[in-house]
Amino acid sequence: MTSSSSHRPDRIALERQARYGAEVVRWRDALAHDGRTVVSAALGGETRVFHWRHYPAGDVYDPATHAQYFYHAHPPQPRAAAHGEHGHFHTFLRTHGLKPDLRPVVMPELAIAGHPAAPAQSAPSAPAPAGEPDESWIHLVAIAMDRAGRPLRLFTTNRWVTGETWYGAADVATSLDRFVIGGKLASPLGHWLTAMLGLFRPTIARLLAERDAAVMDFRRRRRSKVHVLEDRRLEITSSAAVDVDAEIHRIATALRHVA
Repeated sequence: MTSSSSHRPDRIALERQARYGAEVVRWRDALAHDGRTVVSAALGGETRVFHWRHYPAGDVYDPATHAQYFYHAHPPQPRAAAHGEHGHFHTFLRTHGLKPDLRPVVMPELAIAGHPAAPAQSAPSAPAPAGEPDESWIHLVAIAMDRAGRPLRLFTTNRWVTGETWYGAADVATSLDRFVIGGKLASPLGHWLTAMLGLFRPTIARLLAERDAAVMDFRRRRRSKVHVLEDRRLEITSSAAVDVDAEIHRIATALRHVA
């Protein structure tokens, strides 16, 4: 007979997600009370959005946690238009914020000097904020938003998109809890983003695993003739539609059915 304690980790995880869900709603509603949305808060009141420009200018970086984020929009693309996307957030952790025992992934071809698959230098999409050390970073997840400020989907990207240092999916997933925007930088938007990563942590962990699978499948099919992490033909590595209210309802229902 299975004891009720075997369900405890599931209940604890669900209760934690539920708390994050309440925080997402709290800060979304706080912005709405001030006549703002998540997107308008990121834009700082600007009504004209310049493609590729980071909002807010210089990104938001928490030196205590090494968490960083920005919002931007690409030129019109069929993929984004089909989803009604206005723009998206990119969330990062600089490597000083990781557990010290984590190590980046090294593809075999990178160890061969002069190999034709050697990667080109990606443009840094998460430059060090002014006055902060120029350390490397990992990309956690991107959050696509519609014009009304509602999250549409979560997605992961290939390395060249962000210029990140590449860590395995499990290591990135264990680092999600370390994304916290607080302290002197505390704001409704920062709290909302922190809570979003907590609410959707299982989904993000799955997307990261799918990211690694997509990268390795792409590499196998091309027999390592190109460096997969720098191949522009592979951009979005995994994606999932999300609905905050539906996720909160799902968690509440699940909690009613666990010990």
